[in-house]
Amino acid sequence: MPAILTDPFLILAAGILVVVGGIIGLKLHPFLAMLLAAFAVAWLTPASALEQFALSKGASAAAALQQAKKSLGERIATEFGNTAAKIGILIAMAAIIGKCMLESGAAERIIRSILRAIGIDRAPAAFLVSSFFIGIPVFFDTVIFLMMPLAKAISMRIGRNYLLFVLSIIAGAMMANSLVPPAPGPLFLVTAMQIPIGLMIVAGSMLGLITATSGYLFARWLNRRMTVPVRDSLDAKVEDIRMIAEKDDAQLPSLALSLLPVVFPVFFICADTFLNLSKDAAAGNIVMQAVAAVIHFFGDKNTALITAGILALLVVLQQKRGSSFDMSAFIQNALMSGGAIILITCAGGAFGGVIQQTGISARITDMTSHYQMALIPLSFLIAAVVRTAQGSATVALITASGILSGMASQAGLTFHPLYLGLAIGCGAKLVPWMNDPGFWIICKMSNLTEKEALKTYAPMGVVMGVTGLVVIMLAAAWLPFPV
Repeated sequence: MPAILTDPFLILAAGILVVVGGIIGLKLHPFLAMLLAAFAVAWLTPASALEQFALSKGASAAAALQQAKKSLGERIATEFGNTAAKIGILIAMAAIIGKCMLESGAAERIIRSILRAIGIDRAPAAFLVSSFFIGIPVFFDTVIFLMMPLAKAISMRIGRNYLLFVLSIIAGAMMANSLVPPAPGPLFLVTAMQIPIGLMIVAGSMLGLITATSGYLFARWLNRRMTVPVRDSLDAKVEDIRMIAEKDDAQLPSLALSLLPVVFPVFFICADTFLNLSKDAAAGNIVMQAVAAVIHFFGDKNTALITAGILALLVVLQQKRGSSFDMSAFIQNALMSGGAIILITCAGGAFGGVIQQTGISARITDMTSHYQMALIPLSFLIAAVVRTAQGSATVALITASGILSGMASQAGLTFHPLYLGLAIGCGAKLVPWMNDPGFWIICKMSNLTEKEALKTYAPMGVVMGVTGLVVIMLAAAWLPFPV
């Protein structure tokens, strides 16, 4: 194969062409389009690039050579399986939880309580703030799974603003995921760049709320120009949601029961995260050790979601007692919806995985190693290029912080390296599209079409990221805090 055809950027371009052309041009199902793109990228990637990628990940020379000899199908299946291991159970259980919350009326009860407490006009802002703070310790996709049923229920309740509710949830969760430890990407970043974690939490929260607000304002602008209805899906028929919205309060579960499937996983995942940050907190205290053991058990994200799914099913059974409720058929309908999301998301993960194997991150590193731009916009740009190229915001954070960690500690830096870390976090928001598994989770959980997501979710990420860059540069000029 000619050398020019093995260039990582040309391989990436070929993958993009297959995905976009397949979905938009040939009307292929996203699962097939993503798999075909993964095969195209894997076929074009030379064995030398595969070997070098494995070595960069710490593999031995023998293991790297073995990796390079794997067949196309095996490499794609491995990346597909790696993604399934991360999100398979989460999506399946989230589908059950969402279906249960709608069927039992739990989502409707929560929505009515929110509307009574804050009013309809403030509901989108409440979703924005809630998703931001939940998204700090909880994975981005888990926030989407837990909150999207609420967006559907409240939109059906008031008859409008579905796009605004969806984008408000996404905006808050997106920024928390890239700016505030202990989210995985920022946690790696503060370690690599030697930024005090407490400082990053405070500054990341402040910047995250500012950027999420810019996304919220953009979402309100979009909402006035686009109408996106709540659509039928396997787990939530529009007519079923409408019927639940018309029920009397007495026919709905209590607020405590309604919140339980959401609060339980959020509480234990958060508690486990913070317990891991202070590992010696329970030392020498038998009671605290027992409490810590319980928190660690239920704090595993898979265990937390499985338990929450069981709790959600119990709420449904409590509401359906005395009726001929078919639990088996109910769960099957939920899993049919979840299964489709799992397949598409894993295909997206396989595509992103084989793109990384081309060595594109190393290529970006080489191109920017002697680039004489200002460090803050350079940090932003590197993270944005890596995110757009391979899809994962976390990978973009890790790659960019690895590239810039040496610059962060260099002598003569006129501002605190915190600003570099924040710039990387904001750059990792550009540009979310079809090679990002989160893109497909959002599409399938919200029932946005791919075209609608590209016109709303993707540009909102750009707006929030660029807003963050402007704020960071102003702050670095006015409050440099040099080390």
